[in-house]
Amino acid sequence: MSVADLFYFERALVSAGNPRIAGVDEAGRGPLAGPVVIAAVIFPVSWICGEMPEEFRDLDDSKALSEKKREAFFRRLTRQAGIHRTVVVEPSEIDALNILEATHQGMVRALRQLEGQVDHVLVDGLPVKAIQTRQTALVKGDSKSYSIAAASILAKVTRDQIMREYDREFPEYGFARHKGYPTRAHLESLKKLGPCRIHRRSFAPVRAQMPLP
Repeated sequence: MSVADLFYFERALVSAGNPRIAGVDEAGRGPLAGPVVIAAVIFPVSWICGEMPEEFRDLDDSKALSEKKREAFFRRLTRQAGIHRTVVVEPSEIDALNILEATHQGMVRALRQLEGQVDHVLVDGLPVKAIQTRQTALVKGDSKSYSIAAASILAKVTRDQIMREYDREFPEYGFARHKGYPTRAHLESLKKLGPCRIHRRSFAPVRAQMPLP
């Protein structure tokens, strides 16, 4: 596999009789506030085994792209009807299940919402037991697979948009800047103000600032 061959895994799966391959990824497992967002993407076989459209050839892990490039790819991806689904898992469900289980359940939902059958799933990181479809887990998969990279962009940009909206509702916490991650500024505002409606109360730094029952 060449460094730039980001359809290597997809092509191998298509050759083995799996034409519909979904890449799945998440954004927001680490923050103290806001949802975790999961996206699933299926690219057409004609792209996998033929030629990737020019507008998508620089697609990469969302963390490797500037905000401007992420948002440009987000617009291009969301114009492609039927190839993607995005699921938002709210803080209340994260608190009820735990962040790992909530993320995995979100992945299952996103895959179920895709149009048509999914033959195989490419997952970023470790295997996900909740996904019953055959899967391949790829460590740093968002830099090895176009499908996972696209899912990472959709999840990241969607979540950033949500956190900017929450910043307008709760401007004193600075959500537009840190997106709910435990930065020094966020921890200071949490200590001063206490948790707001979107904080994850099962997370230790948030729980520490809650009033005793």
